[in-house]
Amino acid sequence: MDAKDFDHWVDTSLAAFEAALDDLVPANAPAGLGDAMRYAVLGGGKRLRPLLVLASCAAVGGDSFAAMRAACAVELIHAYSLVHDDMPCMDDDVMRRGKPTTHVQFGEAQAMLAGDAMQALAFEVLTPDSGIAPALQARLCALLARSAGHDGMAGGQAIDLASIGKRLDEATLRDMHRRKTGVLLQASVMMGAACGATSTQAAQALSSYGAALGLAFQVVDDILDVTQDSQVLGKTAGKDQDANKPTYVSVLGLAPARALAQELRAEAKAALAASGLADVSHLSLLADSVVERVN
Repeated sequence: MDAKDFDHWVDTSLAAFEAALDDLVPANAPAGLGDAMRYAVLGGGKRLRPLLVLASCAAVGGDSFAAMRAACAVELIHAYSLVHDDMPCMDDDVMRRGKPTTHVQFGEAQAMLAGDAMQALAFEVLTPDSGIAPALQARLCALLARSAGHDGMAGGQAIDLASIGKRLDEATLRDMHRRKTGVLLQASVMMGAACGATSTQAAQALSSYGAALGLAFQVVDDILDVTQDSQVLGKTAGKDQDANKPTYVSVLGLAPARALAQELRAEAKAALAASGLADVSHLSLLADSVVERVN
């Protein structure tokens, strides 16, 4: 697949995704809550997690309706985590996706409630009255819940906050970012795969791909935090350095961090090559986009 075909797939997939997400996020939740939810999740972001769900589903020939629901659910979880992470009690940031953070726009209490509501909505999205078999609903909910909870994203954020001002070795840093960022990206791949039939070989390969890609994403994030400005990033640049947080750049140095990102891309692509799946081109090109991105 060439770059033009890939770009067309991304544009088509995202148009369908944005329409589905717009339909699922309520505008009429009470007391302005719907406005805060929609502000937090619609019309912005890289949408990498939804694209991973859809690409993985396509690679295994899965159910597109279930995959679109899963794509919306994982983005709702991601967006809720950003709303909460940006609040003064955690990362205390005022810009996200090129606009004021949700708590700046709507107040802290409304932002907290919007995040809570989006988390609940994610699991409502995965459990419609029809269209997704109960066994698949349960599998998708389990994958998402485990990646977002104490052993995944929330646990990683707890380690991150507890590590401010501390020196971490690479193994500890890797574990923190595996939980905080990597596991939800890996779950996105596995949720897409769950929408179809996969061999043990393919499932293991996709899991390895997701793990490598998830870590690569965080390594690149750390690099961009010190090499790009806020306007390009759409969020406050240099935030981790200013907060004295351990990052791949602070632990390894800039050049070794860049080399690690390339190694992880190669690892992700090797996993795809070992999957036995007929067409993994979308997943392969998504790995390229993660490592080569500028924001």
